[in-house]
Amino acid sequence: MKLEYKIALLTGLLLVAGWIPVHAEAESRDEVASGPRPLEVDDHSRIRAVGDPQMSPDGRWIAYAVTTLDLEEDESTTRIWMVPSAGGEARPLTGEKVSSSRPRWSPDGKYLAFLSARDEGKTQVWTLFREGGEGLQLTDTAQGVSSFEWAPDSKRMVLVLKDPKPEEIEAHEQGDDYEEKTAPPWVVTRQQFKQDYVGYLDSRRNHLYVFDLETKETTQITSGDYDDAEPAWAPDGTRIAFTSNRTAEPDTNYNTDIWVVSTDNTDKGAELLRITENPGPDASPSWSPDGALIAHNSIVETKARTLYATNHLAVSSSQGGSTEVLTRDLDRMIYRPRFSPNENAIYFLLEDRGEQNLARVPAEGGAVERLIEGRNVVTRFDFGPEEAMAVLITQPHLPEEVFVFQNGTIEQRTHTNTELLAEIELGAVEKIRFQSQDGTEIESFVIKPPGFQEGERHPAILRIHGGPQSQYDFGFAFEQQLFAATGYVVFMPTPRGSTGYGQDFCLAIWQDWGGPDYEDVMAAVDAVIERGWVDPDRLAVGGWSYGGMMTNHVITKTDRFKAAATGASATLYVVNYGHDHYQRWWEYELGFPWEPEARELYERMSPFNDVEKVVTPTLILGGEKDWNVPIINSEQLYVALKRLGVPTEMVVYPGQFHGIDTPSYTKDLYERYLAWFDKYAKGDDS
Repeated sequence: MKLEYKIALLTGLLLVAGWIPVHAEAESRDEVASGPRPLEVDDHSRIRAVGDPQMSPDGRWIAYAVTTLDLEEDESTTRIWMVPSAGGEARPLTGEKVSSSRPRWSPDGKYLAFLSARDEGKTQVWTLFREGGEGLQLTDTAQGVSSFEWAPDSKRMVLVLKDPKPEEIEAHEQGDDYEEKTAPPWVVTRQQFKQDYVGYLDSRRNHLYVFDLETKETTQITSGDYDDAEPAWAPDGTRIAFTSNRTAEPDTNYNTDIWVVSTDNTDKGAELLRITENPGPDASPSWSPDGALIAHNSIVETKARTLYATNHLAVSSSQGGSTEVLTRDLDRMIYRPRFSPNENAIYFLLEDRGEQNLARVPAEGGAVERLIEGRNVVTRFDFGPEEAMAVLITQPHLPEEVFVFQNGTIEQRTHTNTELLAEIELGAVEKIRFQSQDGTEIESFVIKPPGFQEGERHPAILRIHGGPQSQYDFGFAFEQQLFAATGYVVFMPTPRGSTGYGQDFCLAIWQDWGGPDYEDVMAAVDAVIERGWVDPDRLAVGGWSYGGMMTNHVITKTDRFKAAATGASATLYVVNYGHDHYQRWWEYELGFPWEPEARELYERMSPFNDVEKVVTPTLILGGEKDWNVPIINSEQLYVALKRLGVPTEMVVYPGQFHGIDTPSYTKDLYERYLAWFDKYAKGDDS
């Protein structure tokens, strides 16, 4: 939902806390970095995705993951790399032909562990000596390992494993991998019985296991009809904090809490310590260096507001019984809180008006300090020694790369896409402000075509983000840059319902989808026209997920757009209840659809009920196996528009879920967008 990039040609990019590099120096770098050709569809498979930076305990190295798309093989592969923290040449640590992910250093610095499925087997934990060599398989479980964390003593790990099938255990004991020849029928007993990218759910749950590296023994330490996630070791290695919804009916609510379990228990976690009592979601635990406190995310709003509530930073006693919310007055979303190992402070990611900052706050509370802000979007961070940090940053013209942040300065360490991007001229990125119909201030990012000249009016695309609880930011946006490369002004507003602008702004669309947010995106249309950038007779609109749903609202309310592309969208909302994986959301916000008052909400908010007003030629897209917003929505919209005589086309991508991940399908998606917009918005029939 968020990404936009900028090439940083300067090895040392200085960022003193509070200084926002958005003016002349940044713009001059953009001009120098511009290349001779526009961005092309095939560049999507050439740009490699960098992620998950991890600094070694001695601070000398940063391990990270790089994902490469292969159009010939039609698949993606992730590889672990390492780069010197002081700067220098990066080198691969794992092979090209098999995916490896989640690099994690052992606390003693001797090993680098990662997840991989070799020889078509199940995903297991593998290790490498720091200086390289062949990877060695460490774990051997009947089921695949979904996640892991090192113990502080480097002698143990905590594994996250799904309860195995009896057949998996039997095959594993015989030294084989279980292969299902004919899938058995799904026997549904859970309230929540579907999940996108999974399909139908059974009764098996995710639990925690402690793995001893010397004995190779694995001991289950949590159990029950609950899913356990996000394990975090206490500094002394005797306890693990984790996230779990252990209410009587966990499938009917969002009330996850932080729990603590002893690492040497032999009763599968029959005795647990509940840390948080908040009725809303608590997650992402992080221990203080002395083990006395646990920092975590916390949503402290009432049940009715949970879906649109602000994610705060909280601190709880590791003995339970007390919780303090540190960012209640901030009124902004925070993510990934982590105690600093060297100071009494908590670091976190902070969303704010189209930025994503690295920030910190004293553990006892106090003023929030923004360490990296402005046009640098920080997406991950990891601590090293002496206050050094590895950070993952994306900028308007730079896909995510690894930087080192220390003493108020950030310096780029990986240059994964520099050579490719040096060939390409990207569109300038600008953020504008304007008023909506009722006077509410709205912001929008605008990407202009390369070589844009003031006074020229261009065809334009209104691109609406999904969520709706998300925001556009200063990160690199390939899709929007691609549209700009072909001559469009692309504008990406953050309408009400978006995060980054406070609780009331986000909650404004409660039970009113297509209400205030429709007014806001249309105000964005008027704003770019008034600035003289856009031809009002050559407008297109599109979005994915909630962005597609908003696209459906737009085309049923106005005829101003000459083309539309709606992806993975919902139209007749009542159809989704019990069919998608959002039954809790439908019940929380709209109610049970068989109750008359709730049913009125479902019908009033559904754009399908105004479909006869659509005149905009509409391209409809989605994944065959999408359980997030099932393809039935696209099919209904397609049939209706076809019957009404509106130019339309539906594209269903085989085997795809809510996101279109297969490289050839992604290429096809971009090509279809451009062909549709060019034909109907530009008027290009070629």
